[in-house]
Order: sequence, then structure tokens, then C-alpha cells
Amino acid sequence: MTTITTVQEHRDDTGSRMGMLLFLFTELILFGGMFLVYAVYRFKFPDEFRLGAHELNDFIGAVNTIILLTSSLTVAMSITAIQQGKKFLSVTFLGMTQLMAVAFLVNKYFEWSHKFSSGLFPQSPILLQKPHGEILYFGLYYVMTGLHAIHVIIGMVILGVMMIFIMRNSINQNSYVRLESGGLYWHLVDIIWIFLFPLFYLIH
Repeated sequence: MTTITTVQEHRDDTGSRMGMLLFLFTELILFGGMFLVYAVYRFKFPDEFRLGAHELNDFIGAVNTIILLTSSLTVAMSITAIQQGKKFLSVTFLGMTQLMAVAFLVNKYFEWSHKFSSGLFPQSPILLQKPHGEILYFGLYYVMTGLHAIHVIIGMVILGVMMIFIMRNSINQNSYVRLESGGLYWHLVDIIWIFLFPLFYLIH
């Protein structure tokens, strides 16, 4: 009976991993399509895209990059901790990840607020007076970074659920695939930002 149960759990774990990988693949297709659109317009309006990039704050972008890279580390450390049976430490690392996610969103909120106060938002009179390529740049900026921010929020919800599972012992030293899947999602969110940061902030 124990052997049968172990085999079944192994199959469930494999199925869960495959399901998450397929889901992440669809996410890559979504953002990959957006990156392709960006590349086409970037090639067509190189000068206007450079002008648009000068309106963004490189420092805030760099800080957010460091925050997300560090958050990926804490997620990985949380998985390692639960594998070692260190339940409290695993939850602590996930809590740290959540705090860094909040810091990222707060920075993004202030960045967007500054752009709105400067009149650089879709359909604003100030933006509509700028060259067509720069209008496209900011359109892509808001869509892509906004969609990424939504993924950050979803990731926070997923990791929050993982914290509850750990505290209830549903995720433990012998069963942590769900935490690994949640970690994979969070790593994807970070990887997407690693591409967004140079595309929008470092194209001067």
C-alpha cells in the first residue's frame, strides 16, 4: 500500500509540474507577442523611442530590478527551507518576498503618478502633441508594465496561499511541489521584468 501511495504521489507531482510549465509557456507567449510588437515599433521609430526613454527614471527602474532579483532569491531560500523541514524559516522568506513585492508596486505607483502629473499618459493632450513614435512608446510602456504589475499582484496572492498551506502543514518537507510551482511563477515575473527594464529604461 505504501509503495502504491508513493507512486501515486509521484505521478501527481509530475502532473502538477507539467501543468505549471504549460501555464508558464502560455504566459511567455503572451509577453513574447508584446516584445515582438515592441521590437517592430522600436525599429520603425528608434529616435522617438529614445526620447520617450529619457522621460523615465533609470534609478527607480534599477531599484525595482534589484528588488525583484532579491525576491527571487528569497523564494528559492523558502523552498530550500521547507525541504529541510524548517517551516517557520520558509514562511519567513515568503513574507520577505511579499514585502519586496509591495515595495516594487509602491515604486511603480509613484513612478506612474509622476508621469500622470506630467501629463504623460494615454490620450493626454500633452502626449498627443508628441511624435507618433513617442506616443506608441508610452502606450507600450503602460500596457506592458501594467500587465506585469498585475502579474506581480497575482504572484503575491499565490505566495500568500502557499504561506497558509505551509502553516497548515499542507506543504511540508515531504510535499512541497505546490511551493515549487508558486516559486516558478514568481521567477517568471522576475524574468519578464529583466527584459522590460532595459527595453524601456536603458535604450538612450
